[in-house]
Amino acid sequence: MAEIEVPTEHLHEHLHHHAHKSGERWVMLVALTAALLAVFAAITALFAGHYANESMIDQIQSSDQWAFYQAKGIKAAVLESRVELMKELGKVPSEKDVQKIERYKEEQKEIEEKAREKEHGSQLFLKTHTILSRGVTIFQIAIAICAIAALTQRKWLWYASIFLGSCGLIFLMVAFC
Repeated sequence: MAEIEVPTEHLHEHLHHHAHKSGERWVMLVALTAALLAVFAAITALFAGHYANESMIDQIQSSDQWAFYQAKGIKAAVLESRVELMKELGKVPSEKDVQKIERYKEEQKEIEEKAREKEHGSQLFLKTHTILSRGVTIFQIAIAICAIAALTQRKWLWYASIFLGSCGLIFLMVAFC
């Protein structure tokens, strides 16, 4: 999965430029808020990418385990056919073959358990990734609203961006609880 990018660099430059030109103290606070939100957005995006990668790795390992499970099943089926054929021919099947069949079936149970464990892990990582991705989106929206607040000189927009940034922090915290 591609890493989530936070395309807000140009907004920060414009915001800081506007804050220096304006001379108003609150515009500088808006610029600082935007910078802080960008830091949280970057951290959240980094974690979201990490969890997406971990989910994919676990899913690949689960698929590998299922392939191994099938290979053991095929080996067992071949031996079962041999044992049946021997019985049909009136011969006594090899005890070694009968033991191998049982061993393969036991190994399949262990492999199945590992595969299901990896599937579950992949789902948990993906769930965390989804939560973090939503946090990144909220941070990006908050940063954009900060820029709009500075450009339009509307304090209520700045407060809205702070509220959205707080929501983004909640998503960040929820992802790790």
